Amino acid sequence: MAEIRIPAEPRTDFGKGAARRVRRAGKIPAVVYGHGSDPVHVSLPGHELMLALKTPNVLLELALDSGVTLVLPKSVQRDPVRHSLEHLDLVIVKRGEKVVVDVPVSLTGKIAGGGLVELQQPTLSVETEATHIPTELVVDLEGAEIGTSIRAGEVVLPAGTTLAADPDSLVVAVVAPQAAEEEAAPAEGEEAAAAPAGEAEAGSADEG
Repeated sequence: MAEIRIPAEPRTDFGKGAARRVRRAGKIPAVVYGHGSDPVHVSLPGHELMLALKTPNVLLELALDSGVTLVLPKSVQRDPVRHSLEHLDLVIVKRGEKVVVDVPVSLTGKIAGGGLVELQQPTLSVETEATHIPTELVVDLEGAEIGTSIRAGEVVLPAGTTLAADPDSLVVAVVAPQAAEEEAAPAEGEEAAAAPAGEAEAGSADEG
């Protein structure tokens, strides 16, 4: 995995007001911590950071006054409406050390028999070297028939990567179309029970 260097400026003002001022300047507030060091508050260039975070589990080289620090995004906060970056928690990592991260699952191949693919886990938790985090875990479904299920322990992992998730947990399944429709549709009994409740609510509104 490539490492992306980003300049970081130390922050001495804290609180919501200070964070808003940082964001208005086109930067994102962040906290750097880990390996027994005191937390360091920094601001990072918003555009460069947004581009870097398009890569899952991206490694960032923060250029600080004290030197270059290698960090991994631990928590990314976004605005719930605009989805813009609000704040980051960054954990310090060392070359060669192992880290546990969630890696996206990617599906490939064409299934057989007209089934539908249900992805139960879009990411899998794995342990790997901080500087060799895989960008994705590929599950090949070529020729898979209805009834096929693949569990976490069956997913092929890159060399040096081990599974941290439950190996028996279901990752992806190929199901019959009618089975998927039945899961999505509410039961007839539920629909029948819902109708009187709706009528009662309408009656109450008329009384008011």
